[in-house]
Amino acid sequence: MDTKGIEQMLSVLRTTAAQASGAPTAGTATAAGAPDFAQVLQSSIEKVSQTQQQADQMAEKLAAGDTGQNLHEVMIALQTASVSFQEMVQVRNKLVSAYQDVMNIQV
Repeated sequence: MDTKGIEQMLSVLRTTAAQASGAPTAGTATAAGAPDFAQVLQSSIEKVSQTQQQADQMAEKLAAGDTGQNLHEVMIALQTASVSFQEMVQVRNKLVSAYQDVMNIQV
């Protein structure tokens, strides 16, 4: 049994969890040592986009009859892309909600 797809999904989830907790990752730390929010957000969006593109490519190859593509790996990649996108949408919703809360604060 090939666990490459599962390992990839776990890696994405671990990276996202580390970024959300504020743990510095390569290329995302500022001079003060805290992660730069814009860089973390941009990096996360790029990872979601990359995951979706990879899953789409795998599905296209499978549909074209490529015998090197395993149906299970393609389904795992598609599900990983879906979960990543749903996670990104939930983060966006929380950011919009926080922005609205800040804008409604009366000074």
